[in-house]
Amino acid sequence: MTNMQRVKKVSAAILMILCSGIVIIYPEDGFYLVASIVCVSLLLYGIRTMVYYLTMARHMVGGKSILYFGIIVLDLGIFIFTTVDDPKLFVVIYLFVFYGFSGIIAVLQAFESKRFGSPSWKWIFIEGVANTAVAILAVIAGLFLHSSVDLAYLYAACLFYSACIQLSTAFRKTAI
Repeated sequence: MTNMQRVKKVSAAILMILCSGIVIIYPEDGFYLVASIVCVSLLLYGIRTMVYYLTMARHMVGGKSILYFGIIVLDLGIFIFTTVDDPKLFVVIYLFVFYGFSGIIAVLQAFESKRFGSPSWKWIFIEGVANTAVAILAVIAGLFLHSSVDLAYLYAACLFYSACIQLSTAFRKTAI
């Protein structure tokens, strides 16, 4: 990992910690700020991916997958921009889809690692179960309990956890 990549990861982690702090301090109004930041970052990333496709990736093998990914990210950014008026629904959908999908994938990956005899399958399984639990808690807090404060704390905890993972990745020694 280059020094510039480390700086990007650390700055992203600091921004995520700041956003989680804002959501904890102002649980009702913090959603709007975080939803706006996520919306703008997705739009910029989608545009950047599309420009990358137009300038370079269209000549590569598998370049169309980069085009499709850019279109999906751009559409997701536009979708979030239209749902900023109801951030609770946005957070429920985001937490459920992202953490539910990654939890199921991690559990399946853990079973595959266990089949191949890897000793780290237990940690992958625990991470998958935790991600699935976060998805279930998001649905319970948002749709059944209608508690935006609980949903705000859950989102802030997930954001803080992601920031900690970013920081640990940034300061991990690389082989090169």
